[in-house]
Amino acid sequence: MHKKKKRLIIRTVILSILVLTLIGVLYVNFSNERPVVAEGDEAPNFKLKRLDAEGETIELKDLEGKGVMLNFWATYCEPCKEEMPYMDELYQEYKDKGIEIVAISVDSNEFVINNFYNKLGLSFPSVHDKNGAVMEAYDIVPLPTSFFVNPDGTIERVVKGALTLERLEGYLQEILPTS
Repeated sequence: MHKKKKRLIIRTVILSILVLTLIGVLYVNFSNERPVVAEGDEAPNFKLKRLDAEGETIELKDLEGKGVMLNFWATYCEPCKEEMPYMDELYQEYKDKGIEIVAISVDSNEFVINNFYNKLGLSFPSVHDKNGAVMEAYDIVPLPTSFFVNPDGTIERVVKGALTLERLEGYLQEILPTS
């Protein structure tokens, strides 16, 4: 009887610790009054190192006056890989019309990102969110997630999940500069 009682106490203690940990995690995640970036909001500014142009950076506020597509992606994300060629095809058509596409990689390894980017021969700017700060600021879940930003810096549309060529072109049309 003594061994059974001892096991019961140990199991109860372990279960209590697990329950308290779960409550703590839920509290931290749901009590955090973190604003969610939504359509109609001003897009949070960021400055990240470009991977496709040595020594250069991209700062969102510098792109004001252009329509901007921010695409959060990773090399391990299969839907991300599927939409990249569509983005590149439309970038060739829309970059001279005042549209900028910025691919924000959340991968941890720049070498892997660059290999992927070069393998596909992509031409739009690629930046690396090395510490995840931009991903956190935009509250990104899932990958891919795209933000279509108007020339005035407000978010026109947020799209979670992969884009088809037709949908992507329609969203780029929505953020075309008028001038």
